[in-house]
Amino acid sequence: MSHTILLVQPGVKPDTRTYSDYESVNECMEGVCKMYEDHLKRQNPNTPSITYDISQLFDFVDQLTDLSCLVYQRNSNSYAPYNKDWIKEKIYILLRRQAAKNP
Repeated sequence: MSHTILLVQPGVKPDTRTYSDYESVNECMEGVCKMYEDHLKRQNPNTPSITYDISQLFDFVDQLTDLSCLVYQRNSNSYAPYNKDWIKEKIYILLRRQAAKNP
């Protein structure tokens, strides 16, 4: 369990920047998925059930102006930065594990 801060800038204007913090990397990755699901709900307000595949989620991540994580490193008592590619890799691992649990 490593405290993780998610930094998001959806648009080009700096005032679109936000952050969220999570108790673990996995919770943070679930937060990124929820951000995409909320985006889909806003785009499709009259659709009762929304499905998507991982490539659509990754396209969403790629189109964000900036998305990065700061993950707490206990050994150095500091936060290490991680980029979009790292986030996508962690999301892939998380979703693969969830799919294995729910065949």
